Amino acid sequence: MEEVLYREFQDHFGEETLLANIRYVDMETYQNHLKAKLTKQGGIRKDSTINREMGVLRHLFRKATEWEMMEQSPFDKGKSLQFKEVNERTRYLTEDELQRLIGESPEHLKRIVICAVNTGMDRGEILNLKWHQVKNGFIYLGKYKTRPVRQIPVNEDLDQVFVEIRKENELISKHDRKVKHLAVIEKTSDYVFTYAKRNIKRVDRAFKSALSRAGIEDFRFKDLRHTFASHVLMRGGTLKDVQELLGHKNISMTMRYAHLSQEHKNKAQQHPLGTRDGMTQQKQLESEYDHCDGHNIPDRRYQRCQEALQEFHQTSSP
Repeated sequence: MEEVLYREFQDHFGEETLLANIRYVDMETYQNHLKAKLTKQGGIRKDSTINREMGVLRHLFRKATEWEMMEQSPFDKGKSLQFKEVNERTRYLTEDELQRLIGESPEHLKRIVICAVNTGMDRGEILNLKWHQVKNGFIYLGKYKTRPVRQIPVNEDLDQVFVEIRKENELISKHDRKVKHLAVIEKTSDYVFTYAKRNIKRVDRAFKSALSRAGIEDFRFKDLRHTFASHVLMRGGTLKDVQELLGHKNISMTMRYAHLSQEHKNKAQQHPLGTRDGMTQQKQLESEYDHCDGHNIPDRRYQRCQEALQEFHQTSSP
């Protein structure tokens, strides 16, 4: 990609033009040139794409300055040559759409989809997931892109997927060895998700075909992450929960889902204390609070117990 960008940059300014002779206004004009170009399909180019391309060139000029090929980068002589990116897409699958997608997916893709909608992991994290990261009921993820180290709980649906994969690949853990003579069989792959005993590197074509068969439009693989976040909130989770599970650096990145949180609170008001549903939820929260209060639970979790109960009372009060 960078080679193509450099070649286009050179063609625009000419091979004989020195980097030191390129001014800020020239780069501003070049940015507009990139904006005016159309995609291969004849569509309008995204601001994020142009920002990535300008970022490569900004790095080029920074290195030229460090190597004393020029005194100052043109990027440092004016306001930022970055378009403000609008990334508020929150397309997510309904329960019906999700079941249709799973039903139309081949087995290897079905398991990947189930992992995505139950963890909020993106495609790269899922396809690169290894067995040593799955232990004690959690998935342990290292730093990825801008996301910090995080731990994601494995629920029953995902645990069942892992059990099936282990059985198929004859991965027997120490906990499964109930008979003394039963030995641990050598792993066929370190990767969790495989096809024909090889780790899966791409699912684009299979995913697109499954969407078509399921009759689902305007949906991308990365939207499975939105699906996870949306369903966490609609089932009573908080924005803070979503922030931590998705690995967002700050809560502002999570606020795109705030309207779903408010919708859930509005539904909670329709079941005030004294009704069967409301009383059941209250008892569940109070039970968790009492458990925190009576055991040696870390302060952070104890505080979350208190906050959850307080939030319920606030949304349930007339």
